[in-house]
Order: sequence, then structure tokens, then C-alpha cells
Amino acid sequence: MTWQQLHLASDSQQADALQDALETLGAVAVTLTDGADQPVFEPPPGARPLWRATVVTALFSDQDDLQKVLQRLDALGLTPQDHRIERLEDQVWERAWMDDFAPMRFGERLWIVPTWCEPPDPEAVNLRLDPGLAFGTGTHETTALCLEWLEAAPLAGKRVLDVGCGSGVLSIAALLLGAGQALGNDIDEQALLASRANAEANQVADRLDLCPADAMPAGFQCDVLVANILAAPLIELAPTLASYCKPGALLALSGILAEQAQAVAEAYRPWFDLSPIEQRGDWVRVDGVRKLSA
Repeated sequence: MTWQQLHLASDSQQADALQDALETLGAVAVTLTDGADQPVFEPPPGARPLWRATVVTALFSDQDDLQKVLQRLDALGLTPQDHRIERLEDQVWERAWMDDFAPMRFGERLWIVPTWCEPPDPEAVNLRLDPGLAFGTGTHETTALCLEWLEAAPLAGKRVLDVGCGSGVLSIAALLLGAGQALGNDIDEQALLASRANAEANQVADRLDLCPADAMPAGFQCDVLVANILAAPLIELAPTLASYCKPGALLALSGILAEQAQAVAEAYRPWFDLSPIEQRGDWVRVDGVRKLSA
């Protein structure tokens, strides 16, 4: 079966109305994407910001008349700024999606390997993980920065805290690399479920505890803290995260844009001796060691 994609140039004011109309007119699926490389970072809670230039893409069967769809949009007062029609040949979509992901190495010995792939190095530390709903599979610069830091850190027997654990990738990596115990927290229940499933798949579930971010155990302290979230919550949480760290504990923070690095570093400097900032692309990692007295 051949499919048709209708790409409509729109803006943040019209995009939602176009999405609703296209679904009513028979679109199988509708997606909204950035039309001008204007990323939206750290929206306030509950907000759903769209890009000033938004591309609305609707998927139709090859039996649908897209010219009539465009005429109906005109009649509704939803004329797009521009449009383009693309034909898609049918294929095994699951296989096509899987082909986009391959094993990735971090440092000398850590690999993230999708479950449908054979590990390139069976003797390495192989973390089996598939892309899913929860953030964190190693493909993003921030996750890679944290994984490489963990791979090089002295983790043997250590207690690790993974703040905003997402898929659990950092907690699980730490455990596979020799950490004794890990605790992951997150504000999203779906992330906690994903972390549990991924820990079970990697045979470390017995050493990984999980909890909501607002339900941390009283008096908790760790030897290693890693947080791959965003700059604003990292700055706000600095005193709290510092209180979780024993004297001499290791710290790694990411989810930070390069222009936000100094603000994050200054928020943690009262409690931590910080290393030079590590950058990859537009993103950075801030890491250091908890001061013996602070």
C-alpha cells in the first residue's frame, strides 16, 4: 500500500486547529515539527509551546484526494502558508525503525546494545536497551556525556543516585560497571516503570531501588550522584542534591546547554570542587567532588 504525507507550513497560532481539522478529514496520523530550527527548551509545567514556524504533517492513504482536503481547509479558513505532498511506499515499518539504532560504545568498555543486535564485544560491559517512551538511550549528547563519565569513574561497591532516571540507563550502567547499589528517582511514573523493566532485562533489578522524586528516603546519602535533567531544575535543586552526597562523593550533571554551564557551576560551587566543563555539541557536563566540609 502507498501512503501520502501532506506537509503544511504553519505557525504556532494555527497548528492546533490544523491538526484537529486534518484528523476530522481522515488523516491516519498528524505530527507537529519545528519548521525553522527554533528549539523550545524548558517550558513551564503544564505548558505546550509550539514553534513560531510549525510544520503540520498528516498521513493519508493513497485513496484519499489531498486536493479536496486542501479545499476543505481553505473553506474552514485554515489555508496553510505552503504545502507539499509526499508519497511513501509501504515497508516493514518496525524493521525500518529498528535499523536506525545500532550498538554504541562509551569509553573503553561500555556498550549500549539494542536487544535485536548481537554485542560487538561479548566480553565488554553490555547494557541491553531498546528505545522507548522514557528518555535516555545513549543517542543524545547529554546521556553520552554521563555514560562516558560513569565508565571512567571508580564505581566498585559504591552507592549511586540517579536523579531523573528516565529509562534507567545511567543507574543500570553504573551497576553493570561495578556499583554496589543504585537509587533512581523521577517525577514521571512511566519513567519508573521503564527503569524497572530495563533493570530486570539487565539482571540488576535486585540492586536498583526506585522512588518518586518527592519521596526520597530520609537521610539518604550516596557516593556518586548523576543527574541528566535540565539547567533550571538543577540550579533550583543544588542544595538538595548536595545534601544527598557524602563528603568526597562524585557528582556529574548534564542536560545543560553550553550557555547555561556557568550558572549551573556557580550553583554547585559552594559544596563541590568542580572539574573543567566538558562539552559535546551544544551540551555540557558539569562534574566534581563533594567538599569534605561545606
